[in-house]
This record gives sequence, C-alpha cells and structure tokens, in this order.
Amino acid sequence: MKNFKSHFTFSKEQRNGIFLLILLIIILQCVYFFIDTSSEEVIVNQEEFVKFQNEIDSLKIVELEKRKPKAFPFNPNYITDFKGASLGMSNEEIDRLHAFRKQNKWINSAKEFQEVTKISDSLLNTISPYFKFPDWVTNPKQKTNSTIYYNNTPKTFAQKEDLNTATAKQLQKVNGVGEVLSKRIIKFRNKFVGGFIDDVQLQDIYGLTPETIEKITNQFTVKTPRIIQKVNINKAEIETLVDIQHIDYDLAYDIVEQRKLRDGFKSLDELLKVKGFPINKIEIIKLYLSLD
Repeated sequence: MKNFKSHFTFSKEQRNGIFLLILLIIILQCVYFFIDTSSEEVIVNQEEFVKFQNEIDSLKIVELEKRKPKAFPFNPNYITDFKGASLGMSNEEIDRLHAFRKQNKWINSAKEFQEVTKISDSLLNTISPYFKFPDWVTNPKQKTNSTIYYNNTPKTFAQKEDLNTATAKQLQKVNGVGEVLSKRIIKFRNKFVGGFIDDVQLQDIYGLTPETIEKITNQFTVKTPRIIQKVNINKAEIETLVDIQHIDYDLAYDIVEQRKLRDGFKSLDELLKVKGFPINKIEIIKLYLSLD
C-alpha cells in the first residue's frame, strides 16, 4: 500500500509545475475559442469575377444545347402515337390524322395538316419547319402547253390500254400524273412478276389520290392480269395468310379464330368482322383469297 501511495506523492515544486501546466492549457483554450484569429477579408476583383461567371454560364448553355433532343425532318403522314405525343399533339389530334390516313388520303402541306388534325397555330408554327414532303409535292414540275392529255371521259374496256404494258410516257398523258408518279406506278408494277392483278392495286401506290386513280382507270385497265394461286380462306393456316399483302401475324391469328367461331366464312366480306381488319384494303386482300 505504501508503494502504491508513493505514486501520488509530489513535492511542492512538482505541484507548482502541474498547476502552472493546467493554467497554461486553460489560457490556450480560451484564446482558441474567444479570440478571432482569422486573417483579413479576401479582396475579390469584381470585374474578373463577373467575367469568370459569364464564362461558366456560357459553357452551361452550350452543354444544355448539346443535351437537347435534336429534331430531324419528317413526313407528317407517318406520325405515330409516340411521335405525335413527343411533338405535343393531343390524342384526339393524332386520332384525326390516323383516321384521315386510313381513307388512303395524303397530307401534302402544313395548312392541310392543320385542317385535318385541328392543331393550334402555335404548335403548327413550332413543328411545321420540320415537315418534309416528297419532292414531287414541294417542287412539282410545270407541264408544258404542248402536252396532250387524255380527256377524262371513261373509255370502254376494249378502248382502254393495258395497265400492265403501259409506259411512263403514256401514263403521263393522264392529267395529274407527272414523271414521278408514272415512274412510281411502273416501279410498283415491276415488283411482281406479271404485274398487276387488278386496277384496285393502284390504291397501294403512294401519292395516288382517289381522283387521280379514277382518271387513270378511265384510260387504262389490267387486261393481262398476273396469274396467282389463290388461298382458301377456310383452310389456310396462319403461316400461309401472313404471306398475303396487308396481313400480319396478329391479323392472321384473328382471322383463323373468327373462322373457327363462324364454322368457316360464307363470304369474303365477313372478314370485315375480324378485329383490326384494314377495311380500306379489303378489295386488295380479296384478290388473293377464295372460299374453296
């Protein structure tokens, strides 16, 4: 016990030293907490600061411009639901456009686009600079007075020229069919070995309005139709139906399901009862089908 107690026994000089050390520590703590030792206020060159801030702001603007989605020219006839929504169109405006296109009609100007969709002037002014129509719409070639057109009087079948052998020059004699449209008709016809099956296939050619088709068929008709093997609608499987123009897998599946419910189709026009059937393409689709 004596040895243990000796560790806590100090001389007078030692006690004075300890007391002085404690006092010094307390003084230093007070100095640290209560005396402001910060340096003098930093002087900022306001002019240089403003220049620096402006440079930072300009860099931010450049970066924001880079991140903005870029708008590219597009044909408004092919606006999808997603594209229309991203442009700021309402569902009703998009539906009006799609209903118009289902009639096999085409929009050929910004003004016509507004008339069909009923969009506001402000939205039209925003998106119309990006409209891109075919060259034959924006830069139609002027026809010379020397061009001799067919009159619009319908000819008899015997008087009409064969649409499957007509040349581009002959087609251009139809008022409303220029160089571009005539070449487009020939190109479409040549996609099939043997050419057209029926006049109704003209509806599949982009740019041909119902009025222009009527003018063509007043002077031309398919006299030598392409020979095809028709598909029995009451026996064909999905894999066979999808090979027909305007029929995709979903539509083929619905046709087969409807056929089962009806215990077979009695008329090709019953296809109009199939969900999602392209009504405006019924006459073209019927070219490839039979009931037996």
